[in-house]
Amino acid sequence: MQMKMGSGELLDAQGRLVERGWATHEVRRYARTAVGVAHDDPAIKEWDYYAILTPDFGLALTIADNGHMGFLGSSWMDFRARTFVNGGVALPAPHGTMELPPSADVGDLVFEHDGFALAFRHEAGGRRLTIDAPRFDKGRGLSGQIRLDQPPMDRMVIATPFAENDKAFYYNQKINCMPAKGTIAYAGQDYDFAPESAFAVLDWGRGVWTYDNTWYWGSASGLVDGKPFGFNIGYGFGDTSAASENMLFFDGKAHKLAELTFHLPPGAHDSGPWRFTSSDGRFEMIFEPIVDRHAQFALGAISSLQHQVFGRFSGTATLDDGTVLQVRDLIGFAEEVENHW
Repeated sequence: MQMKMGSGELLDAQGRLVERGWATHEVRRYARTAVGVAHDDPAIKEWDYYAILTPDFGLALTIADNGHMGFLGSSWMDFRARTFVNGGVALPAPHGTMELPPSADVGDLVFEHDGFALAFRHEAGGRRLTIDAPRFDKGRGLSGQIRLDQPPMDRMVIATPFAENDKAFYYNQKINCMPAKGTIAYAGQDYDFAPESAFAVLDWGRGVWTYDNTWYWGSASGLVDGKPFGFNIGYGFGDTSAASENMLFFDGKAHKLAELTFHLPPGAHDSGPWRFTSSDGRFEMIFEPIVDRHAQFALGAISSLQHQVFGRFSGTATLDDGTVLQVRDLIGFAEEVENHW
């Protein structure tokens, strides 16, 4: 069953989800003060993550307050060389003091810490992302800004509960298909992002999480038949009986999918193609890996093992009216992440 959400507050007076399900716009209002755990509980996780990709290179930017640790992060991917570099700085135990906005549509994020400056700002018709990290990649440096256009269009919105804890939930928005324009300087070379070939996705997440989780997530944005096309797919945590996060986007409109399965290669995450199948046959893709942007962190009982694999999707996607789109070499990513947090 795929249940659509109505509008109103996200949480009730006890900090439980008023309603679970999906939507194509930000219909429920999140407030950190309404969660059902203490304000400094490390189970509260909040983040904004952008991936801006072209066929040849890509940039990922993160601002996160994960309770026990805040993070300003960046990653540079060179798809021609099949390489990546991760960088960033940690902010110890912010517990909400980073004041991430309660909405994906208003509120700027502007931070500078330990020589690393990162800002996500709203402006008319879009967003502007700015980074200045002179010590990135052992002093090679990463800097510049990218404008993301955000025309009126649908997005993926989902409120997911956790069966083992009625105060735990994840409120997530994914905004795909944002054309990107700007220049990023890395290691003394300028890289231009042009809106004809560069597209971004925003992963906006707010919630109270359980300790042990593994998730699978995939996303891509680009042009198919000359029109903006993208998708969000994933599963692995929480009670998704009311809704999955699987959704296609074509020419600004969302098309809801049912259940999907990720078929990973038997060896390393980038050792061979991934395959994706759907319960209704509407999403059938092969994913050819280019580079595995992996990262691992462990500190006491807290750990994270991340494999975000960038590559190219090819296959078919079927819209709500039965139109079958042929997808060829669409740049995107698929990931497996295991957290104990």
